[in-house]
Amino acid sequence: MSGLTDVPVETLSPDRYRTVLTEEQWGAFAEGAERARRLFAGRTLWMVNSTERGGGVAEMLNTLLPYVRGAGVDARWVVIAGDAEFFRVTKRIHNHLHGAAGDAAALTGEDRRIYEATTLARGGELAERIGPRDVVVLHDPQTAGMLPTVQRTGVPVVWRCHVGVDMPNQLARDAWRFLLPYITGADAVVFSRKAFAWDGLDPDRVAVIPPSIDPFSPKNYEMPSESVAAILGAAGLCEPVAATVPAEFVRLRGDTAPIVHRAVMTEQTRVGPETQLVLQVSRWDRLKDPVGVIRGFHHGVAARCDAHLMLAGPSVGEVADDPEGAEVLAETEQAWRALPVDVRARVHLASLPMDDDEENAAMVNALQRRAAVVVQKSLAEGFGLTVAEAMWKGRAVVASRIAGIQDQIEDGVTGLLLDDPTDVETFGALVCGLLLDPVAARRMGEAAQRRVRERFLGTRHLLQYLDLLCSLAS
Repeated sequence: MSGLTDVPVETLSPDRYRTVLTEEQWGAFAEGAERARRLFAGRTLWMVNSTERGGGVAEMLNTLLPYVRGAGVDARWVVIAGDAEFFRVTKRIHNHLHGAAGDAAALTGEDRRIYEATTLARGGELAERIGPRDVVVLHDPQTAGMLPTVQRTGVPVVWRCHVGVDMPNQLARDAWRFLLPYITGADAVVFSRKAFAWDGLDPDRVAVIPPSIDPFSPKNYEMPSESVAAILGAAGLCEPVAATVPAEFVRLRGDTAPIVHRAVMTEQTRVGPETQLVLQVSRWDRLKDPVGVIRGFHHGVAARCDAHLMLAGPSVGEVADDPEGAEVLAETEQAWRALPVDVRARVHLASLPMDDDEENAAMVNALQRRAAVVVQKSLAEGFGLTVAEAMWKGRAVVASRIAGIQDQIEDGVTGLLLDDPTDVETFGALVCGLLLDPVAARRMGEAAQRRVRERFLGTRHLLQYLDLLCSLAS
């Protein structure tokens, strides 16, 4: 059986962005897209990662590639397979790149053997499929070991790293040393932030391309309040209300579909229509610190505000490349059970169904629009694009001053930054301050939406990618 799976990619016209861009922004994008169409005539652009669902990379590819195809470039998306041991090793690398201990084990020679057994095989399979004029982009640690094999075909190969840390510790340096032999020869290495670029890489081959959101995707399209209530009720995320509109969502291609799956809830009460809601959406990952969010709510919010907290993440059985998800969800449920009864009644854990990725995204969209305050109290991040998603919806965000989050939020203007992600009391105070001052929160949310429009929409992201890939193709 092949270790490569082709992910179907839709074709969407970038023209829909005309409605959200300035004339100058649109003109620059249209010019870059036309250049790419000419240079990529007769070529294929290959995007390769380790999962088609769950996490920011899969979501980015799912929303960017349709517009690349719509711009006239033959873009294809391939997912690599691996066994449990391979993903155990790559999760260890992922944690270490963030400077986190993860499972507390060091990277070993046996880990390298396991890693190379998969990546060399996948690299060989991909090399058999690509044409002599194609361009390949490999994403994150799971694919880095494929690079030398693919590059021997003579095509340009880019490695895109979505994780990193501003101030690397020994764990991060060890992870870099593990990966460097595979990617030093890359034609380009792309990071989300300049600070993430590693020592030992040729600076002339390093590019910085922050990620982006698609304002027309199911996660971000404009959703009326009536639809928000209907979707959340049908999904079991909030107390159902008398429906005035169908519980439907809009797919990326523009057609509508009903909500047919329900979240698995850990809760004692329901979120009612008048409840102030604090929300964090993320994978069940220790670096997202869901237990710390619960503690911050308990100690800093519960006694001063009558708001509720919801932690929402994907169903853990559906994210193939994250073997720790079930453990973290279990730890979060244990922290929930340990709360005093009155506080526990105001904390809700939601495992969102992944049967339909777009349905899942619409649930997140509705939750973010329903929230009074969105939080992202991560201990480490690659970029933390869930922050920009909430900002686009006009929500004030309280988040850790780390990595790409601080590139998105202007502290005190478009959100609030927590200097010490482990300081649960200050975290609670910042959240409660916004809950008690909805006028300030609304003003901050409006400024946040303007910032996303200026800096974090998909056309800017696409244009930077197309410029880089065109320079390699030419």
